[in-house]
Amino acid sequence: MRQNLSGNDLARKLVIISDFVIINIILLCYILLTPDFVPGYFHSATKITILTANFAMAIGQYFFQTKIHYRKISFEEISTRVAKLVLTHVASMVILLSFLSDTPTYFQFAIIYGISTYITIMLARFFERKLLRHFRQLGRNTRSVIMIGNDPALVNMYNTMIGDPTTGYRVKGYYSNKIITNNPQNLNYLGDMKALYHNMENNPDTSIDDVFCSLSHDHNDEIAQIMKFCDAHLIRFYYIPRMFGNYRLRLKPEMMGETLTYTNHLEPLSCTTNKLIKRLFDVTTSIFCCICLIPIIPIIALIIKIQSPGPIFFKQERTGFEGKTFNCYKFRSMHVNKDADTAQATKNDPRKFAFGNFMRKTNVDELPQFWNVLKGDMSIVGPRPHMLHHTQIYSELIDKYMVRHFCKPGITGWAQVTGFRGETKELWQMEERVERDIWYIEHWTFMLDIKIIYKTIKSVIIPDKCAY
Repeated sequence: MRQNLSGNDLARKLVIISDFVIINIILLCYILLTPDFVPGYFHSATKITILTANFAMAIGQYFFQTKIHYRKISFEEISTRVAKLVLTHVASMVILLSFLSDTPTYFQFAIIYGISTYITIMLARFFERKLLRHFRQLGRNTRSVIMIGNDPALVNMYNTMIGDPTTGYRVKGYYSNKIITNNPQNLNYLGDMKALYHNMENNPDTSIDDVFCSLSHDHNDEIAQIMKFCDAHLIRFYYIPRMFGNYRLRLKPEMMGETLTYTNHLEPLSCTTNKLIKRLFDVTTSIFCCICLIPIIPIIALIIKIQSPGPIFFKQERTGFEGKTFNCYKFRSMHVNKDADTAQATKNDPRKFAFGNFMRKTNVDELPQFWNVLKGDMSIVGPRPHMLHHTQIYSELIDKYMVRHFCKPGITGWAQVTGFRGETKELWQMEERVERDIWYIEHWTFMLDIKIIYKTIKSVIIPDKCAY
């Protein structure tokens, strides 16, 4: 275990060193290519600028420590952390330089240098992740794990560990008085709880790094005994909340004054800063899109009128944030019909006219929803808003259906770009969509929104087979 920890420490130091090397190379390139920024290549101001850059990076590293092992952090989180690191670094550097020099080109410098630094560090992180993945596939820098209990939550954790080689976990097996139902083939049964306690007392396995336990609270004495054993042998102990049937209980810590509580939903967007970032992006992007829409609306309106008599825009009541109803706007893509508020569009739906079908495949019909975003009813990215009729039906059939309304609905969403767009013929399709909507709410990052927008734009060029 100590070897794993020292290996991680060494890797982290190497990554930090690479960050400093990257900023110095980029800064020197900027100075050489922009002589006006610091007069004279080897002028004393150059030395001051380089020293300032390294000091500013040290400030950034202090607030956003480098994560290299990737066992418990996704690549999206890494990109967000790097963005914060670079922003802190550039801001600190510009502030410090403003006191040390009278160079007037800081805005240009901050943009070019900041973007170059972010892209280069992210490329380095990508390479580091690939290299680390290769080492762990060779059996190095791994952590040995045992599991305790027979709850399905352990199976989910096991699948997560073996599904991503970059985590570097090696699961030896599990102890339990009962065999896990639908036990994965490679998850070995090591014995019952008596065998576990016997091994703890008489033959402790010092090669174990982590223990994942999912026992009932009725076994609190046993859980305390296992934690005591782990503490004595420098083993990390993790408790996994049990599942209640098919209902996944994901408890997250939250402070209530001085008391630590656990909630089953803790959304990143409940943070004021994150909420502000998302809203600023929504407003600025929507203003730009609405301005771009002005010259093309008459063209779209003319084609709609030629192909189908009726209004240009389709307005429908849908379920929004916190279950409130709002009017959602679209370009009308179907002939006027009495089933518009109850029936989903199907692949060969006779209600669609030719240009309407094209708009649906390319998402053009959704463009008026940027007005909904400006009004504050929607966000650019979020769970797709459903018609009231479907909210009423599915809220009774799917346990966590209404949870998706803890976030503003979006023009596009995680479910739509991961294969669950369009008609939901079977209940499991809607269940998967809801599962992805909730995952988005619980794992929101600004970079995740950018990723979803990219995938949505890509689907315009290469239409989704479910887009109808």
